[in-house]
Amino acid sequence: MSNQRPLASTRDDERLLCLPYGAGHDSEGVCLLVQMGPHRILLDCGLADISPLQTEAKPLADWVICSHAHRDHARGLLALHQAFPHLPMYASEVTTQLLPLNWSYSSPEDLPKFCHALPWRSPIEFCDGFSVELFPAGHLPGAAAILLTYAAFDRTYRLLYTGDCFRSNLRLVEGLSIESLRGIPLDVLIVEGSYGTARHPHRRQQEKQLMASIEQVIADKHSVVMPLPTLGLGQEILMLLRSHHLFTGRNLDIWVEGSVAAGCDAYLEVLPHLPASVQNFARHQPLFWDERVRPRVRRLDQEQYHTLGHSPCIILCDTTADLSKYWHSEAAPPLILVPETTREYLSFDDSLATDVETYLLAEHSDCLGTTQLIHNLRPQHVVFVHGSPTYLADLTGLEELQNRYHLHCPAAGTLVELTIGETFIQPAPPAETNYEGELTELDTVVNITLPEAIAADPRWQNFADTGLVEARWQGEELVLRGLSQREILTHSNNAKVPSNSECCGNCLHQRGQRCWNRASPLYGFKVTPVGYCLVFEPMPPLPTK
Repeated sequence: MSNQRPLASTRDDERLLCLPYGAGHDSEGVCLLVQMGPHRILLDCGLADISPLQTEAKPLADWVICSHAHRDHARGLLALHQAFPHLPMYASEVTTQLLPLNWSYSSPEDLPKFCHALPWRSPIEFCDGFSVELFPAGHLPGAAAILLTYAAFDRTYRLLYTGDCFRSNLRLVEGLSIESLRGIPLDVLIVEGSYGTARHPHRRQQEKQLMASIEQVIADKHSVVMPLPTLGLGQEILMLLRSHHLFTGRNLDIWVEGSVAAGCDAYLEVLPHLPASVQNFARHQPLFWDERVRPRVRRLDQEQYHTLGHSPCIILCDTTADLSKYWHSEAAPPLILVPETTREYLSFDDSLATDVETYLLAEHSDCLGTTQLIHNLRPQHVVFVHGSPTYLADLTGLEELQNRYHLHCPAAGTLVELTIGETFIQPAPPAETNYEGELTELDTVVNITLPEAIAADPRWQNFADTGLVEARWQGEELVLRGLSQREILTHSNNAKVPSNSECCGNCLHQRGQRCWNRASPLYGFKVTPVGYCLVFEPMPPLPTK
């Protein structure tokens, strides 16, 4: 079954190579061609255009293995199957059931069943001397870490690809267990580095902060709109809203629309594979769709659009949805909440009379989780993929990793040769990413001076966008963060103004930072709380008990 044509010209049957066709940088999909001796395996196919994989009449790989069903790992699989119908493709059982959501333009009945299911924690021999084993990776139901084992003449080689992984337990999927992997004599680890060297609060703390933010907006009589991907985060947030003490029993509507609703339906189909706590919850009340138990969870269609905004609600919609359809000028403008990691990829109409804020609800391991995984598995080579190139470069620059492992951070099209030896050869250090500066204490301020070389980093443009920074202590280290224009505007909008002042902050017609009084020259424009015009009308007094 194996085609013997290698990635590079060599007669060495013990050669290990990795060629990324997509390294998952920024919005780029993940697609990795791995060679172990004579065997070639394609790990994921998240390419929007698979033409690089069609340069020859025969497929480049002997097998394709998909780690999970997110688009950036799976969207090219159907096209690849159509190009090479006899190319074997595999994934976990849950992933095979979730994959069709990537091709919503086709009905599930019309899609071929081209991806075969593999069991958990059970080595499957694809041919003599080569086997594959899947381990639950967290992150998303069905997500798998893929262990490839190749037995050569005098030794056995092992490569582990984590896909997208997360060690913490989520509401709908258990985290990656290091215990199940510890002790495997690993040669190569291909690991994601989505968050670079960032460190995050515990997952439960993130959930607490998000729920408190949403609760405050609802208490202020505003709605919340949350653009979300088809699978994963939307269902996690919906389950969190259904079970969190701030919302259980609350007279509130949660509307779900588009592909996010389709993702909920798909989760119901794989319910027997979800954690026992989720299955127990589903025995007592519906997991998602429920108009009886508060908060009510309903599908949103066009008939309900005119009712939105008359009372506070929560709307979960697609990332590509036209957000303006969820409210009108007579209703209080909603708050748009988007994940920190996707804010830069979403576009918003500046004419929308509403605020956009971000939140953190991590789906990937942070720096601590990633380095702990590496140190527990102790491979000779570590290949970082999936994340901003600058974030991945930060990981390869960590001294604790540089001193122990061969580190690689390849771009698409860059061949990586993974030489396995008995002794460790110190890799060349990456380009310097630390900057030395000077600190000067004056009477009323503290000046920090940094070299101009720091501005060459592609992240500098966002950091220095407004020229204002926020500083906070993290242990014994001082962390600086650039403030965006939107944050400054929001902060200005929240500034307190005297209650007896005839200004926009106290005007009946100011909603969502804009004036909605047609008699005002400021009508339709953004206004500051201290703004003023001749047609000011005060807010009505609050009712007294």
